[in-house]
Amino acid sequence: MDTIGKWAAGSSYGPVLSQTDLYLLNTELELHPILANESGSFQLIFNLSNGQTSGYNPDSRDRDLPFNQKDEPATLPRVEELIVITEVSPWCTTIRNPQGVTLGDVCTTLFKEYSEKIVTDKEFDSLPPRQQEQLRRYAASSTGAGNWQYYSPAPAPPSQYRRADWLREKVFFDRFMRKDHYAKSRLGYAAPNIFVLILSTY
Repeated sequence: MDTIGKWAAGSSYGPVLSQTDLYLLNTELELHPILANESGSFQLIFNLSNGQTSGYNPDSRDRDLPFNQKDEPATLPRVEELIVITEVSPWCTTIRNPQGVTLGDVCTTLFKEYSEKIVTDKEFDSLPPRQQEQLRRYAASSTGAGNWQYYSPAPAPPSQYRRADWLREKVFFDRFMRKDHYAKSRLGYAAPNIFVLILSTY
């Protein structure tokens, strides 16, 4: 008899729960070990600023591994929608897939949200002056404006900032975790599909 791995890609494990089903059933979700940073054989290396994804095995750190698990479900049971917040930015990211959110959906959506969307003037003005200056300097250095030579004029600093610039050096995915008290303080409610994104500098 053939067996299917618990986190196998595809539709082998029951229905995909809609947002309504999930809230009515109040079902606890099991997070994929890669998203929880609990996989012994694969640690995800994902840069929200440039979208690069790979991984490594802590037992053989000499080489990167391809991210072959991208089609595996992000949670069990599978859900149509995940809501992601982080303590280092003011945004809420909703990741959707009617066939069930996958690991690839998580990376693709977070990359698009942080690399393609621009910080609004109102969001920028909400920062204290010191953090505004740090954001300006970081954005200038990340676009190459900080790499000018003494014989050439310094390029103008960017007039717009990507959401990834707001994160400054904390652009690497570390893990998802449930923090219901934080979700309630940010969103006014907690739910099984709301996760806090923990970021790191490497």
